[in-house]
Amino acid sequence: MAPNLPGQEGRYARSGSRTERQRPVPARRRSPRLRHNGRVRFLIRPARPDEATELTELALRSKGHWGYDTEFLARCRTELTLTPADVTARHVAVAERDGRVVGLVVLASTPPELELDMLFVDPPAIGTGAGRVLFDHAVAASRAAGARTLWIEADPGAEAFYRHVGAVLTGTCVSPSTGRTLPRLRYDL
Repeated sequence: MAPNLPGQEGRYARSGSRTERQRPVPARRRSPRLRHNGRVRFLIRPARPDEATELTELALRSKGHWGYDTEFLARCRTELTLTPADVTARHVAVAERDGRVVGLVVLASTPPELELDMLFVDPPAIGTGAGRVLFDHAVAASRAAGARTLWIEADPGAEAFYRHVGAVLTGTCVSPSTGRTLPRLRYDL
């Protein structure tokens, strides 16, 4: 099993865009912790390699929430695909509610600057706080790994969420899969 960022290990917590695949930052294991947003409880735990296909489909459903057509989503598939090897080698954590995966987060790069490579919430769980729990997890794990900055290449539909949690727009970038201009945000840790 791949090393995980500190805080990524199975724990309960309360309530992107991929650039290049990079090696994870080693971490230590922790026991599960209960956290919630006052309404819903989520278990944050490392993803398992056998969940790669399920996580890919969740990411595509989440991307589709923003009204993209099937042709657009097909162009995004490669960028949003996680393989068992990715899950083993990268920092991939999931949010579970009632034993069902409702979201995922992937961190990439190495400190002092990390990339929020993916953060997706299954459409039925949008608005429950799962995205905030996953973002808070990414922030805690990044800090524990020694990072000072978390970079985010966001879907335009998710920009407001990232600004709400404190990220600052720094410019734009071009999506490698679609050629669209995306907001690039920075979250100082």
